[in-house]
Amino acid sequence: MWDSFLKTVEQVNGIINSYVWGWPTIILILGTGLLLTIRTRCLQVRKFGESLNTTIVPTIKSLGKKKQADGRVRSISQFEAFSTAISGTVGTGNIIGVVAAILTGGPGAVLWMWISAFFGMITNYAENVLGLYFRKKDSKGNLSGGSFYYIAFGLKWKWLAYLASIFCIFAAIGMSGVQTNKISGSLAEAFSRMTGSSENTQLVKLIVGIVVAVVAGFIIIGGIKRIGKVASMLVPFMSLLFIVLAIIAIATHYYRIPEAFALIFSKAFNFSAVGGGILGFTFATVIKKGMARGVFSNEAGLGSSVIAHSASETREPVKQGLWGVFEIFFDTFIICTLTALMFLTTFDVNTLSPDMEDAVMSMSVFSTNFGAFGTATFSIILPLFAFTTIIAWSYYGEKGVEFFFGFLKEEHRKIPVTIFKVLYVLLIAVSATIHSQVVWDISDTFNGLMALPNLICLVALSGLVWKITKNYFDRKKGAKIEPMLSAYPDMNEEFKQDIMSGDQEMQ
Repeated sequence: MWDSFLKTVEQVNGIINSYVWGWPTIILILGTGLLLTIRTRCLQVRKFGESLNTTIVPTIKSLGKKKQADGRVRSISQFEAFSTAISGTVGTGNIIGVVAAILTGGPGAVLWMWISAFFGMITNYAENVLGLYFRKKDSKGNLSGGSFYYIAFGLKWKWLAYLASIFCIFAAIGMSGVQTNKISGSLAEAFSRMTGSSENTQLVKLIVGIVVAVVAGFIIIGGIKRIGKVASMLVPFMSLLFIVLAIIAIATHYYRIPEAFALIFSKAFNFSAVGGGILGFTFATVIKKGMARGVFSNEAGLGSSVIAHSASETREPVKQGLWGVFEIFFDTFIICTLTALMFLTTFDVNTLSPDMEDAVMSMSVFSTNFGAFGTATFSIILPLFAFTTIIAWSYYGEKGVEFFFGFLKEEHRKIPVTIFKVLYVLLIAVSATIHSQVVWDISDTFNGLMALPNLICLVALSGLVWKITKNYFDRKKGAKIEPMLSAYPDMNEEFKQDIMSGDQEMQ
């Protein structure tokens, strides 16, 4: 009965997904990025160096810095906000998602991931700028923002904002399902390899799901501050470990690097068969897999990571926006590219087939290059990648619920938020045992649905993004003009005073 239900869900989702990820969405994603690139005069290239200089160094210096105790605004540091956001984007999509894209769309899908990331850098920048500009604070001074805020108070389409919050809630559940599914799948595979038996695989997956649910539940209950602290500790460690191992693996097969790049560029537009197991790809399939996995990985255009960024202590929307530029660069051009090169230099594409299990092939990359150590390391890296994504998306979903029930009194909103947290944790355990492709497809669908209202708003407010951007850089040049820090006069004045008093200097 359960299998029949899942099959029905898969069929219905397949129909919806074909529309959600059809050409209109792909054109909207690329078109939004192109429009923002033009309106900001290619800011992601012009200000890339500045995005590094004004984000990495000062935020690392802010580690351990005490928060202000005047009770006006309760927030997290820029680094914690970035770590939470990057933990939401750097997940299984960066490893298994890239492998899945290559298996089902060919090496050419990687090029479309890069293209989506190039425009995604400015898209994510615009999301952060608008997110901080239209964020609000509650009676306790907690800052909240996201796509539904700038849709409701910037575009002033509240019905679309409520729709965006609903899509965010389901996208959070879908994203969590994928991460948990890949944790359980990879650890079950590791267990099978160590024991030499594939028996009790489902039991192992269920146990893993329960353990992940319990640990995640403890962190989720602590809210954004605990999530930020956990993410700020795990993200640097897991990212550095993965980067070092990936570079070693690629260096071992250095002679195949030119071939890997040749495959990526040639197969992006060449629809002949990649190998014996792959019958060839249509142009739409190559783009769809590259774009869908790219968006799944870096989340640019979804309006998700901006929810974490909006809780940042920074008063300048543009400064946090520059973090968004680096975030997408780090996620796709570094982590995803290393995964793609490691996979393509390790295996012969002529032996690949879309029927291969992505989680198994991802582990094989590590085991082939590093043996038992690789299997053990992968069993550590992937769960960390996935786990931080799970806790980050729990916060995104929570904020979606909070916004949707905004008509309730502040103290009464805790009830639906608590219900969401409980369901979120329970579904973590359930998703551990579901077939992976079903989980991927459902998550893809909700990601696409979440992106649509956000992209519409970004297009409509692209002019405002440029005005806020110009205001910031004009002030940096010494212009004596009123800062554009918040859409609300009282918060704008408060943030302006913070900057003038030296709480936050313009850098």
